[in-house]
Amino acid sequence: MTYLLRVADIPASERPRERLISHGARHLSTAELLAILLGTGQGPGKLSAVGLGQYLLNELGRHQQDPLTVLRNVSVAELTAIHGIGQAKATTILAAIELGKRVFQSRPPEQTIVDDPAIAAAALSHDLMWQSQERFAILLLDVKHRLLGTRVLTIGTATETLAHPREIFREVLRQGATRVIVAHNHPSGSLEPSQEDLTLTRQLLTGAQFLDVPLLDHLILGNGNFVSLRQTTTLWQECPQGD
Repeated sequence: MTYLLRVADIPASERPRERLISHGARHLSTAELLAILLGTGQGPGKLSAVGLGQYLLNELGRHQQDPLTVLRNVSVAELTAIHGIGQAKATTILAAIELGKRVFQSRPPEQTIVDDPAIAAAALSHDLMWQSQERFAILLLDVKHRLLGTRVLTIGTATETLAHPREIFREVLRQGATRVIVAHNHPSGSLEPSQEDLTLTRQLLTGAQFLDVPLLDHLILGNGNFVSLRQTTTLWQECPQGD
């Protein structure tokens, strides 16, 4: 009888499920998260579940691609072509990926008070989070920070999009918003702001002062995460404005 290397065979202190319970999912590696879905291991060299998860990531990233980017749109056929991944494991992984996408793409209803960058990111996730091209979008708010709607203003290439302050504020004023959050995505998954991102933010903060339409934040989204430039830069201290 073939012996399957299970998560249960790993020492208790190293088991992904127990580590998730004690430390939280964010502290697990991608291989450990996959191990929870896989349940058992094997593949080449009779790997453990964690080892099989890492092997799967290595195989998906063989052509110098980010394996998480590949996982985003992977198919059953692509997964089952990897030694050790059968249909049951493949469908479990795909179900988890799709559930994650739906959670991120669920929008808060209009009139929701947007008082946290995570709420703004959730409102913009459907338009920005998983796109293969850069997109620039705005989140429109009233004076009480209630959500009025979102708009995608520009769509660029896989690495670049363009947005001009004039176009941004024209749409804000046309929609009758009195507060705005801007956002764009980085398809690469890197959330590090470029020099162009910082320059545009400075221009928008200056324009916001002149038009008396506060810019509350500039978000960068990608690969299931986001960053707030208001929280991670000093731009708002350099150009203070009312909220």
